[in-house]
Amino acid sequence: MKLNTHFASPDLILFFVGMLTTAILHARRVRGSILWGIIAATVLACLLKFALPHMPAGMSSARDVSESMLNTRFEFAEGLVALPPSLGPTFLKMDVAHALTPTMLPFVFVFLFMLTFDAIGTLIGVCEQAGFMRDNRLPRAKQAMVSDAIGTVAGAALGTSTVTSFIESAAGVEAGGRTGLTGLVVAALFLVALFFSPLIAMIGAYPPITAPALTIVGAMMMQNVAKIEWKDYTESIPAFLIIIGIPLSYSIADGLALGFISYAIIKAFSGRSREISWLTYALGVVLVLYFVFVRSRMG
Repeated sequence: MKLNTHFASPDLILFFVGMLTTAILHARRVRGSILWGIIAATVLACLLKFALPHMPAGMSSARDVSESMLNTRFEFAEGLVALPPSLGPTFLKMDVAHALTPTMLPFVFVFLFMLTFDAIGTLIGVCEQAGFMRDNRLPRAKQAMVSDAIGTVAGAALGTSTVTSFIESAAGVEAGGRTGLTGLVVAALFLVALFFSPLIAMIGAYPPITAPALTIVGAMMMQNVAKIEWKDYTESIPAFLIIIGIPLSYSIADGLALGFISYAIIKAFSGRSREISWLTYALGVVLVLYFVFVRSRMG
Protein backbone atom coordinates (compact mmCIF):
# COMPACT_ATOMS: atom_id res chain seq x y z
CA MET A 1 0.00 0.00 0.00
CA LYS A 2 1.41 3.38 -1.06
CA LEU A 3 0.94 6.62 0.82
CA ASN A 4 0.49 8.39 -2.49
CA THR A 5 0.23 6.76 -5.90
CA HIS A 6 2.06 9.71 -7.44
CA PHE A 7 5.21 9.23 -5.34
CA ALA A 8 6.64 7.27 -8.28
CA SER A 9 6.12 10.21 -10.65
CA PRO A 10 9.31 11.48 -12.29
CA ASP A 11 8.01 15.00 -11.63
CA LEU A 12 8.14 14.45 -7.88
CA ILE A 13 11.55 12.80 -8.12
CA LEU A 14 12.90 15.78 -10.04
CA PHE A 15 11.38 18.19 -7.55
CA PHE A 16 13.02 16.46 -4.59
CA VAL A 17 16.38 16.20 -6.34
CA GLY A 18 16.30 19.91 -7.13
CA MET A 19 15.12 20.88 -3.66
CA LEU A 20 17.63 18.70 -1.80
CA THR A 21 20.48 19.85 -4.05
CA THR A 22 19.59 23.48 -3.40
CA ALA A 23 19.12 22.89 0.33
CA ILE A 24 22.47 21.11 0.71
CA LEU A 25 24.35 23.77 -1.23
CA HIS A 26 22.58 26.52 0.70
CA ALA A 27 23.40 24.86 4.03
CA ARG A 28 27.05 24.70 2.95
CA ARG A 29 26.93 28.44 2.15
CA VAL A 30 27.62 27.90 -1.56
CA ARG A 31 26.90 31.11 -3.46
CA GLY A 32 24.31 30.71 -6.20
CA SER A 33 22.87 27.60 -4.57
CA ILE A 34 19.42 28.23 -6.04
CA LEU A 35 20.83 28.60 -9.55
CA TRP A 36 22.89 25.42 -9.15
CA GLY A 37 19.78 23.59 -7.97
CA ILE A 38 17.87 24.68 -11.07
CA ILE A 39 20.76 23.60 -13.30
CA ALA A 40 20.93 20.18 -11.60
CA ALA A 41 17.17 19.66 -11.99
CA THR A 42 17.31 20.76 -15.64
CA VAL A 43 20.13 18.33 -16.47
CA LEU A 44 18.29 15.47 -14.75
CA ALA A 45 15.04 16.36 -16.56
CA CYS A 46 16.83 16.25 -19.92
CA LEU A 47 18.40 12.88 -19.09
CA LEU A 48 15.07 11.39 -18.00
CA LYS A 49 13.26 12.82 -21.04
CA PHE A 50 15.90 11.28 -23.31
CA ALA A 51 15.62 7.95 -21.47
CA LEU A 52 11.81 7.69 -21.56
CA PRO A 53 11.56 6.09 -25.05
CA HIS A 54 14.24 3.55 -24.10
CA MET A 55 12.64 2.40 -20.84
CA PRO A 56 10.97 -1.02 -20.55
CA ALA A 57 7.39 -0.95 -21.84
CA GLY A 58 5.94 -1.70 -18.43
CA MET A 59 7.75 1.27 -16.89
CA SER A 60 7.17 3.86 -19.63
CA SER A 61 3.48 2.97 -19.91
CA ALA A 62 2.88 3.18 -16.17
CA ARG A 63 0.34 5.86 -15.29
CA ASP A 64 2.75 7.83 -13.09
CA VAL A 65 5.15 8.09 -16.03
CA SER A 66 2.82 8.38 -19.01
CA GLU A 67 0.70 11.12 -17.39
CA SER A 68 3.62 13.00 -15.85
CA MET A 69 4.45 16.55 -16.89
CA LEU A 70 7.87 15.28 -17.91
CA ASN A 71 6.19 13.17 -20.58
CA THR A 72 3.40 15.56 -21.59
CA ARG A 73 4.80 19.08 -21.14
CA PHE A 74 8.58 19.05 -21.03
CA GLU A 75 10.11 19.44 -24.48
CA PHE A 76 13.70 20.02 -25.53
CA ALA A 77 14.46 23.53 -26.75
CA GLU A 78 14.74 23.84 -30.51
CA GLY A 79 17.78 26.02 -30.04
CA LEU A 80 19.70 28.06 -27.49
CA VAL A 81 19.21 31.54 -28.94
CA ALA A 82 16.56 33.33 -30.95
CA LEU A 83 15.66 36.91 -31.79
CA PRO A 84 13.01 38.42 -29.49
CA PRO A 85 9.56 38.74 -31.12
CA SER A 86 8.51 42.08 -32.57
CA LEU A 87 6.66 44.56 -30.33
CA GLY A 88 4.66 45.81 -33.31
CA PRO A 89 1.50 43.74 -32.71
CA THR A 90 1.24 44.77 -29.03
CA PHE A 91 2.99 48.13 -28.51
CA LEU A 92 0.48 50.84 -27.47
CA LYS A 93 -2.48 48.68 -28.53
CA MET A 94 -4.50 49.44 -25.37
CA ASP A 95 -8.24 50.02 -25.80
CA VAL A 96 -8.52 52.67 -23.08
CA ALA A 97 -11.99 53.84 -24.12
CA HIS A 98 -13.45 50.34 -23.73
CA ALA A 99 -11.67 49.85 -20.40
CA LEU A 100 -13.48 52.88 -18.97
CA THR A 101 -16.99 51.68 -19.85
CA PRO A 102 -19.36 50.73 -16.98
CA THR A 103 -19.07 47.06 -17.95
CA MET A 104 -15.29 46.99 -17.63
CA LEU A 105 -14.80 49.30 -14.63
CA PRO A 106 -15.44 46.54 -12.05
CA PHE A 107 -12.69 44.45 -13.66
CA VAL A 108 -10.36 47.45 -13.63
CA PHE A 109 -11.04 47.83 -9.91
CA VAL A 110 -10.36 44.13 -9.31
CA PHE A 111 -7.01 44.29 -11.10
CA LEU A 112 -6.10 47.50 -9.25
CA PHE A 113 -6.95 45.89 -5.92
CA MET A 114 -5.06 42.68 -6.67
CA LEU A 115 -1.98 44.46 -7.99
CA THR A 116 -1.87 46.87 -5.05
CA PHE A 117 -2.10 44.17 -2.40
CA ASP A 118 0.19 41.81 -4.29
CA ALA A 119 2.81 44.55 -4.45
CA ILE A 120 2.39 45.50 -0.78
CA GLY A 121 2.57 41.89 0.36
CA THR A 122 5.61 41.17 -1.79
CA LEU A 123 7.47 44.31 -0.75
CA ILE A 124 6.87 43.68 2.95
CA GLY A 125 7.88 40.03 2.71
CA VAL A 126 11.03 40.65 0.70
CA CYS A 127 12.07 43.74 2.68
CA GLU A 128 11.53 41.92 5.98
CA GLN A 129 13.82 39.17 4.74
CA ALA A 130 16.40 41.75 3.63
CA GLY A 131 16.27 43.50 7.02
CA PHE A 132 14.94 46.80 5.63
CA MET A 133 11.88 47.07 7.90
CA ARG A 134 12.11 49.65 10.69
CA ASP A 135 9.56 49.45 13.53
CA ASN A 136 7.23 47.46 11.27
CA ARG A 137 7.43 50.18 8.65
CA LEU A 138 9.02 50.13 5.22
CA PRO A 139 11.31 53.12 4.66
CA ARG A 140 10.84 54.83 1.29
CA ALA A 141 7.69 52.82 0.64
CA LYS A 142 6.39 55.58 -1.64
CA GLN A 143 9.36 55.26 -3.99
CA ALA A 144 8.95 51.49 -4.08
CA MET A 145 5.25 51.71 -4.94
CA VAL A 146 5.86 54.41 -7.57
CA SER A 147 8.50 52.19 -9.18
CA ASP A 148 6.05 49.29 -9.19
CA ALA A 149 3.34 51.49 -10.72
CA ILE A 150 5.69 52.70 -13.47
CA GLY A 151 6.55 49.10 -14.28
CA THR A 152 2.85 48.22 -14.49
CA VAL A 153 2.11 51.09 -16.89
CA ALA A 154 5.20 50.39 -19.01
CA GLY A 155 4.36 46.70 -19.22
CA ALA A 156 0.81 47.46 -20.34
CA ALA A 157 2.12 49.84 -23.00
CA LEU A 158 4.45 47.14 -24.32
CA GLY A 159 1.68 44.56 -24.31
CA THR A 160 3.16 42.20 -21.74
CA SER A 161 1.51 40.56 -18.76
CA THR A 162 1.51 42.71 -15.63
CA VAL A 163 4.96 43.93 -14.62
CA THR A 164 5.01 44.06 -10.83
CA SER A 165 7.02 43.01 -7.79
CA PHE A 166 7.40 39.24 -7.56
CA ILE A 167 8.02 37.18 -4.46
CA GLU A 168 10.76 35.39 -6.41
CA SER A 169 12.83 38.51 -5.67
CA ALA A 170 13.47 36.88 -2.30
CA ALA A 171 15.85 34.52 -4.12
CA GLY A 172 18.03 37.51 -4.99
CA VAL A 173 17.91 38.74 -1.39
CA GLU A 174 18.91 35.30 -0.16
CA ALA A 175 21.85 35.38 -2.60
CA GLY A 176 23.05 38.65 -1.06
CA GLY A 177 21.32 41.31 -3.15
CA ARG A 178 20.51 44.42 -1.11
CA THR A 179 21.11 47.56 -3.17
CA GLY A 180 19.75 49.16 -6.33
CA LEU A 181 22.77 47.82 -8.19
CA THR A 182 21.25 44.36 -7.83
CA GLY A 183 18.11 45.51 -9.63
CA LEU A 184 20.13 47.11 -12.44
CA VAL A 185 22.18 43.96 -12.94
CA VAL A 186 19.03 41.82 -13.00
CA ALA A 187 17.42 44.20 -15.52
CA ALA A 188 20.48 43.93 -17.78
CA LEU A 189 20.42 40.15 -17.50
CA PHE A 190 16.72 40.12 -18.38
CA LEU A 191 17.54 42.00 -21.58
CA VAL A 192 20.22 39.43 -22.41
CA ALA A 193 17.80 36.63 -21.54
CA LEU A 194 15.45 37.80 -24.30
CA PHE A 195 17.86 36.23 -26.78
CA PHE A 196 17.83 32.90 -24.90
CA SER A 197 14.05 32.54 -24.89
CA PRO A 198 13.99 28.93 -26.25
CA LEU A 199 16.14 27.65 -23.38
CA ILE A 200 14.32 29.72 -20.75
CA ALA A 201 10.93 28.62 -22.06
CA MET A 202 12.01 24.98 -21.80
CA ILE A 203 12.93 25.44 -18.14
CA GLY A 204 10.04 27.72 -17.17
CA ALA A 205 7.38 25.51 -18.74
CA TYR A 206 8.26 22.62 -16.42
CA PRO A 207 7.38 23.52 -12.79
CA PRO A 208 9.36 20.69 -11.09
CA ILE A 209 12.54 22.50 -12.17
CA THR A 210 11.64 25.90 -10.74
CA ALA A 211 9.43 24.86 -7.80
CA PRO A 212 12.40 23.80 -5.60
CA ALA A 213 13.76 27.36 -5.71
CA LEU A 214 10.44 28.78 -4.51
CA THR A 215 10.20 26.12 -1.81
CA ILE A 216 13.64 26.95 -0.44
CA VAL A 217 12.93 30.69 -0.58
CA GLY A 218 9.64 30.08 1.25
CA ALA A 219 11.52 28.18 3.94
CA MET A 220 13.94 31.08 4.32
CA MET A 221 11.08 33.56 4.66
CA MET A 222 9.38 31.50 7.37
CA GLN A 223 11.97 32.72 9.86
CA ASN A 224 10.00 35.97 10.03
CA VAL A 225 7.03 34.07 11.48
CA ALA A 226 8.94 33.93 14.77
CA LYS A 227 8.32 37.68 15.16
CA ILE A 228 4.54 37.19 15.40
CA GLU A 229 3.07 37.50 18.90
CA TRP A 230 1.55 34.02 18.90
CA LYS A 231 0.16 34.34 22.43
CA ASP A 232 -1.87 37.38 21.39
CA TYR A 233 -4.71 35.79 19.44
CA THR A 234 -5.87 39.12 18.02
CA GLU A 235 -2.52 39.26 16.23
CA SER A 236 -1.68 35.59 15.62
CA ILE A 237 -4.99 34.36 14.17
CA PRO A 238 -5.15 37.02 11.39
CA ALA A 239 -1.47 36.36 10.64
CA PHE A 240 -2.15 32.62 10.43
CA LEU A 241 -5.10 33.23 8.10
CA ILE A 242 -2.82 35.22 5.81
CA ILE A 243 -0.19 32.47 5.84
CA ILE A 244 -2.66 29.74 4.88
CA GLY A 245 -4.93 32.00 2.80
CA ILE A 246 -2.31 32.95 0.23
CA PRO A 247 -1.49 29.39 -0.95
CA LEU A 248 -5.08 28.15 -0.62
CA SER A 249 -6.49 31.02 -2.69
CA TYR A 250 -3.49 31.17 -5.08
CA SER A 251 -3.50 34.93 -4.48
CA ILE A 252 -1.43 37.19 -2.25
CA ALA A 253 -4.19 39.80 -2.44
CA ASP A 254 -6.95 37.43 -1.31
CA GLY A 255 -4.81 36.05 1.50
CA LEU A 256 -4.03 39.54 2.78
CA ALA A 257 -7.70 40.50 2.50
CA LEU A 258 -8.71 37.56 4.71
CA GLY A 259 -6.16 38.67 7.28
CA PHE A 260 -7.28 42.31 7.24
CA ILE A 261 -10.96 41.41 7.61
CA SER A 262 -10.36 38.98 10.47
CA TYR A 263 -7.96 41.43 12.15
CA ALA A 264 -10.56 44.20 12.25
CA ILE A 265 -13.37 41.88 13.41
CA ILE A 266 -11.34 40.18 16.15
CA LYS A 267 -10.02 43.49 17.50
CA ALA A 268 -13.50 45.05 17.47
CA PHE A 269 -15.27 42.21 19.31
CA SER A 270 -12.50 41.42 21.79
CA GLY A 271 -12.73 44.81 23.48
CA ARG A 272 -9.54 46.14 21.88
CA SER A 273 -11.05 48.21 19.10
CA ARG A 274 -9.03 51.31 20.01
CA GLU A 275 -5.73 49.58 19.30
CA ILE A 276 -6.14 50.07 15.56
CA SER A 277 -7.19 53.11 13.52
CA TRP A 278 -10.53 53.69 11.87
CA LEU A 279 -8.82 53.27 8.50
CA THR A 280 -8.29 49.59 9.29
CA TYR A 281 -12.01 49.13 9.91
CA ALA A 282 -12.86 51.07 6.75
CA LEU A 283 -10.49 48.87 4.77
CA GLY A 284 -12.10 45.79 6.30
CA VAL A 285 -15.54 46.93 5.12
CA VAL A 286 -14.19 47.61 1.62
CA LEU A 287 -12.62 44.17 1.50
CA VAL A 288 -15.86 42.48 2.58
CA LEU A 289 -17.69 44.33 -0.21
CA TYR A 290 -14.95 43.26 -2.60
CA PHE A 291 -15.44 39.58 -1.74
CA VAL A 292 -19.25 39.78 -1.82
CA PHE A 293 -19.85 41.83 -4.96
CA VAL A 294 -16.69 41.42 -7.04
CA ARG A 295 -14.56 38.42 -6.13
CA SER A 296 -17.52 36.04 -5.84
CA ARG A 297 -18.47 36.74 -9.45
CA MET A 298 -15.00 35.85 -10.69
CA GLY A 299 -15.25 32.27 -9.42
